[in-house]
Amino acid sequence: MSNLWRNQKVRNLFLQGLFVAAVLLIVIGGWMNAQQTMQSQRMISGFGFLHKSTGWDVNFSLLPASANDPYWWFFVIGIVNTLFLGVLGLMLATFIGGLVGLARTSSNAMLQLLGRTYVDFFRNIPLILQVFFWYAFVTRLPSVRNAIEIGPMTLSSRGVYIPALNVGGWYLFAAALALVAAVVLPLWTRTTRRIDKPREERRGMVLAALFGSLALVLALLWLGRLPETPLIDVPQLQGLNMRGGLRVSPEFSALLIAIGIYGGAYIGEIVRGGFKAVGRGQTEAAHSLGLSPWQTFSRISLPLALRAMLPILANQYIWLIKATTMGIAIGFTDFFMIVAVTINQSGQTIEAIAILMAGFLAINLTIAAIFNRINKAIALKGNQLRS
Repeated sequence: MSNLWRNQKVRNLFLQGLFVAAVLLIVIGGWMNAQQTMQSQRMISGFGFLHKSTGWDVNFSLLPASANDPYWWFFVIGIVNTLFLGVLGLMLATFIGGLVGLARTSSNAMLQLLGRTYVDFFRNIPLILQVFFWYAFVTRLPSVRNAIEIGPMTLSSRGVYIPALNVGGWYLFAAALALVAAVVLPLWTRTTRRIDKPREERRGMVLAALFGSLALVLALLWLGRLPETPLIDVPQLQGLNMRGGLRVSPEFSALLIAIGIYGGAYIGEIVRGGFKAVGRGQTEAAHSLGLSPWQTFSRISLPLALRAMLPILANQYIWLIKATTMGIAIGFTDFFMIVAVTINQSGQTIEAIAILMAGFLAINLTIAAIFNRINKAIALKGNQLRS
């Protein structure tokens, strides 16, 4: 027995077992205490409340919603709203961050100063304050009758009105997926190693993937068009309100702007660090081979910088997705707000919080898995450190 205890692996397994047993005892004890507390207060536990009607409505939803819908459908609405805001916020933050990062690495002193000023200013102001500022800004725009018109878009205190497509929901969703395919498929066809042809001979396949996807987009929009309506519905002023088009609520606009600007400051630093990680000798070698500045940037600096940026960029994207919970401060109906209202209305605190945690865990783990897959796909083979 003493010889067995001297074995390091046996001792490690024993200590790990004690730790797991202690954690299980704490969890079971907390669960039993919660059950006793709920029974003493005559509270019903379980997830049966998900099939009950909510009795309240939401002010923003991409899916059809009414007060008679069950709680589980409202949770779906909250997740869809969070994902919609998160994806658009990440796109805006990435665009702004890319510009700021390029300005920070530019040889122009004025661009460097502007990029550094942007990062120092917006990164050091708490996100919640920026959300409040932009919400106050968008709600103090002119009234609908005195709205600001920028082409087909109208800005007012009631929201931003933009042209909309008179297309059925599922057809519009399918067209959006086809539009994404129009971007992804040509890039995949151009860069994948699963096609035997050399990259220089794939131009026809790339064009076929591009135009085929675009043709599918147009076909879906045409087939899904609502009868006896124009394809594009342009907002117009009628009386004291705007008719037609799509209204973007002030809450959504404020959150999108705040997340895009705040996240762009952090992503700008990530972009700057990625380009700084590219060795000067590699760019000098490209210049000595006669590559133009654009060829050096697109074929040498950018691919190598992306490899350095991706791990940190994934963490920043996950953080920005979690930052969408700031919407509860200004009344945006995201996943967090749906859960908070559910707790107040139904009293199912533990169950609702468990659903909230599971939802964000699934979203963030999916983002991490996607970035890990991309990072693995673009890693330089045979260049890893070995122990």
